[in-house]
Amino acid sequence: MSKLALVIGATGSFGGHAAAALLKHGWTVRAVARDPAAAQAKAGARMPIDWVKGDAMAPADVLAAAHGARIIVHAANPPGYRDWDTLVLPMFEATLAAARASGARVVLPGNVYNYAPDAGAMIGEDAPQQPATRKGAIRVTMEQRLHDAGVKGLILRAGDFFGPAAPNSALAWATVAAGGKVRAVLTPGRADHAFAYLPDLAETLARLVDREADLPRLARFHFRGHWLRRDDIADAIRRVTGAPKTPLLPFPWALVAALSPFVTTLRELREMRYLWDRPVGLDNAALTAFLGAEPHTPLDAAIAATLDDMGLLPAPKAAVGAVLAA
Repeated sequence: MSKLALVIGATGSFGGHAAAALLKHGWTVRAVARDPAAAQAKAGARMPIDWVKGDAMAPADVLAAAHGARIIVHAANPPGYRDWDTLVLPMFEATLAAARASGARVVLPGNVYNYAPDAGAMIGEDAPQQPATRKGAIRVTMEQRLHDAGVKGLILRAGDFFGPAAPNSALAWATVAAGGKVRAVLTPGRADHAFAYLPDLAETLARLVDREADLPRLARFHFRGHWLRRDDIADAIRRVTGAPKTPLLPFPWALVAALSPFVTTLRELREMRYLWDRPVGLDNAALTAFLGAEPHTPLDAAIAATLDDMGLLPAPKAAVGAVLAA
């Protein structure tokens, strides 16, 4: 079969990394964009994506783009947590309709929103899904729709995303920056926390779909990623920036609560606070049994690459390269 992948949301953080990993693995990547020229300019010349004009909300556009595709990576999310209740499910229904018509497998990146605050640090793929938030309920509905649609599917659940080309990641809003330097690191909570480095997660996806023929009709895997204690991010930032006295400050949850009635993103962020106060993590035993190992970039190298992309790594280029290669 042709190794053609349609990526919905290829201009987003996960979608962009997924497209890059698939290209590296020899897939042809097609993507939908309202403005293909602008999307290509954003992706860059090193991303030879076949951009087609269309709207992820328009079933006919997605259906046309999916012609000949072996997989459809559904990586589209409304930015800033806005309009999840009105946009997320209609976009996913367009993907499901295209998959039914084309026979493609739907690849859905998932997260820990599906699980209860007391689910624990080692959640298996078949654990009960008891979401405590509106976004979690939508995520559960998406997975149920995939199950009921009669198409092939792959769900890859992970923790909080971070990495290069991810301006809205947890690492971005947990750092206080000025003058091209990290001035402080905010600590959102007291519990251990699950983080997924985007290049590792995308590489995992590519390895899984390379073995698409070996997957069951609906495959589910958990990506463990980096399981970090309260101060681990701050300590890594101090090491890679060479600034051991970078302060660790409490996250301003009181301010978030005060502004949340007026700012959608802050309201949705407040709803997810429990993830920072309770240890909610994923067990990757099934993934490692299938692949042999989970792709894993050492924390300091992952933090260095992320900060370098954010323009916050002031170290000399030679030192930066040494950290990234570690």
